[in-house]
Amino acid sequence: MIEYTAIIRDTAKKLLKDGKVDVFIGYKKGTVPMMNEPVVISDPEKVDTLHWDSLCGLNLCNYLTKRKDKIGIIANGCNSRNIVTHILENQISREQLYIVGIPCTGVIDHRAVLRAVGNKEVLDVQEQGDKFTVSGNGFSETFDKAKFLRTNCAVCTHRNPVIYDEMVASPVKEQEGVDPFEDVKKIEAMDPEKKWGFFTKMIERCLRCYACRNSCPLCYCPTCFVDESKPQWVGKSIDPTDTMTFHIMRAYHCAGRCTDCGACERVCPVGIPMRQFTKKLNKDALEYFSWEAGLNPDARPPLDVYKPDDYNDFVK
Repeated sequence: MIEYTAIIRDTAKKLLKDGKVDVFIGYKKGTVPMMNEPVVISDPEKVDTLHWDSLCGLNLCNYLTKRKDKIGIIANGCNSRNIVTHILENQISREQLYIVGIPCTGVIDHRAVLRAVGNKEVLDVQEQGDKFTVSGNGFSETFDKAKFLRTNCAVCTHRNPVIYDEMVASPVKEQEGVDPFEDVKKIEAMDPEKKWGFFTKMIERCLRCYACRNSCPLCYCPTCFVDESKPQWVGKSIDPTDTMTFHIMRAYHCAGRCTDCGACERVCPVGIPMRQFTKKLNKDALEYFSWEAGLNPDARPPLDVYKPDDYNDFVK
């Protein structure tokens, strides 16, 4: 990961100095260990701020929407797929972008790490290949990265960028033999009452803070439906009906668009596994329309086109 950081810095500096881009979007180390932050750099002398490791988890596409300047951006598999979606939905043009691709082997789940060290304060994290070491006052522990990946990374089948102008390294091997929808199938097998109970319990801790919406690279409506007042689509309270309405409607707004980047779950302050909503829709899009979001900038999404042989069994 150290060599990735050096290449990213050198690339960003050259792009900015040569005037090929006006800004470069990447990550920097956070003020708290395991919480790296997005950063936008316009000064080539400040590229040493840029950083890459297995704790760069937030989706950078939030910083692309409706920009008019020339942009350099780093992109692993899920970031690149969201860039494709932004291009398809006319939020940015391909000509504005210089994409620096990063082969990714997954992002570490900071919550799982904290649980493993008994919620002790982590003061430093160091990666060594497929292992990483966390340390703090009076402790230092080394773990296998593969056992601490975020749940979406553990089943990711698109680890390499699908669109880029240059790569920082050779592509990594894609994961094989994983079923990204194994958990969805278990829920599908439940009877309706048990399903409803599962999702009701899942969201009962929701604070309605909207961190999931704000971190999602697909949520860029000028006015969100939860903020509409004429008419008011959903109440602002934490009433269970209002909360369920928010999560279901937000999920459906992501249908055929979600790349399962996991940003929503990463930022949730109470750890709600809300990908269970969007993963079911991803599964349906794949089964009924052979569609995975963000793989091809020249292909229109399934809800954007009509084909005579489209799935019709739901029509009564």
